[in-house]
Order: sequence, then structure tokens, then C-alpha cells
Amino acid sequence: MKKTAVLYDFDKTLCTRDMQEYSLIPDLGYESPEDFWREVTQLSSENGMDGISAYLYCLKKKYEDQGRKLSRSDFLNLGSTIELYKGVDTWFSRINAYGSSLGLEVEHYVISSGMSEIIEGTSIAKEFKKIYACRYYYDEEGNAQWPALTVNYTTKTQYIFRINKQVLDVSNDSDLNAYTPAENRPIPFSRMIYVADGLTDVPCMKLVKQHGGKSIAVYNPDSARAGITASRLIDDHRADYMVSADYREHEEMEQLMKLILDHISADAKLEDLEGKYR
Repeated sequence: MKKTAVLYDFDKTLCTRDMQEYSLIPDLGYESPEDFWREVTQLSSENGMDGISAYLYCLKKKYEDQGRKLSRSDFLNLGSTIELYKGVDTWFSRINAYGSSLGLEVEHYVISSGMSEIIEGTSIAKEFKKIYACRYYYDEEGNAQWPALTVNYTTKTQYIFRINKQVLDVSNDSDLNAYTPAENRPIPFSRMIYVADGLTDVPCMKLVKQHGGKSIAVYNPDSARAGITASRLIDDHRADYMVSADYREHEEMEQLMKLILDHISADAKLEDLEGKYR
């Protein structure tokens, strides 16, 4: 079985909006999530901060200002409020089964600037071999103390290389940076599929696409703006395909994914055949 990796952004890729907007931000008293994000942007701009660092700081400070502690269990509980796109709940088993029929072992990964613990609290968390997303360091009582991991649009590419080499532990930099010939890497880029929705995913989409993998821009069919963004990713040659984020059986997304897996399987068989003559 040839290992194949499907890599996903999370917000607006597998769920309908930013995960913080379902209940986390409203619970802080904001009538509109845009007001919270505006404060984050202002803090980032005025202090030369990375946007993700500014967001994590703002979130913790808002809780403290209200006399509340931000805990790991809070995030996990928020996972149940996430609204997944149609078909996502059965998507992974269907794709795994189809890949297996082609001789492919399909693995699923998340690379997101959202919160790891919120994703871990969703019904689909068990489907991912690894979730790379922002998270805090928690004390013995489970209360957030300091950002332990920040994932922004440029650092996302690091995790593609981790998956490529199967150096999945984020604390293991030595093996990640060690030279490994392309032919010895467990999951080559050509057997990677990157699925995402927006411009912040451009570095990852471009990296996978340029090295022989496939990138898919998904969009919310109910949002004209999302469709325009996906079209831009195609026009700028960042993504190979654009498709509605409808993961139900027999819909366009499933048909596209199966075609890509067909292609990966055929290429793998040809590589094996060529290897016999070397």
C-alpha cells in the first residue's frame, strides 16, 4: 500500500466559518465577530505582532479581563458547536475505502491557524493522523498560560515537510532538517493533496502543486465572496481545481478526489514498473 496524504485547512474548508465564531467569540460578549478581529488587527498593527500571536494574546486577555480562566476543557467543549459542511462526517471512511481499493493508504492531516483543542473536540478529530494547529501551554489545572504553538500562513509549510518525511513530532527539528533523499521520504509530494479555502493557504498550495501534488480550492456555495476567492486561486495558478465544499457522496468534491486518487495510483504503479528495469 502506497501512503497518500490529504492535508486540510479547517476553517471554511471543513466547517462553515472560523471556528472561534460559533460560540467562543460570542461568549466574550461580542455581537459581531468582526469587532473582535478588528481589535486583533489593531493590536497586531500597532505592536508589530504576528496576527496569530496577537489573536492568542487578545483571547487570553479578554478572559482575564472578565475574571475568567481560559481552560483546555473550554476549547474541547467548543468542538461540539462546530458546523461541518455537508458530508464531512462520512467523507473520511469513503475516501479511505476508495483509496484502499486502488492500493493506497490514505492518511488525513489538519494544518490550521485555528485552535487544536477545538478541532480535537469535534466528532471528526479521530479521522486525522495529526492535527497541526495553534495551542496553549496549560498548567496543572488545565488553564492556558502561554502559546505553545502558533501556526500562521507561512509556518504552515513546515508541517508539509514533516508529513513528507513522517517526522510528525513538532519538537523533533533535527530529523526534520536532516537531509533525506526524495526517494526515501515516506510520502512524496506527488502523493499529497492539499484542500483549503483562502489566500492564507497560498504558500502551502503552491508548495504542493510545484512539487507534483494537487491543490484543491473549496468554497462555500452560499458565499459569492468565497467563490471569487477560489477563482482567484485558480487564475493565479495557486490551486489546480476549485469545487464547492460539499463532501456528500457522489457530489463534485468526491468525484474530483477519486479522480486524483486514480491518478496517484496509476503513477505509483508506473513507478514500480519502471523500477524493475533499473
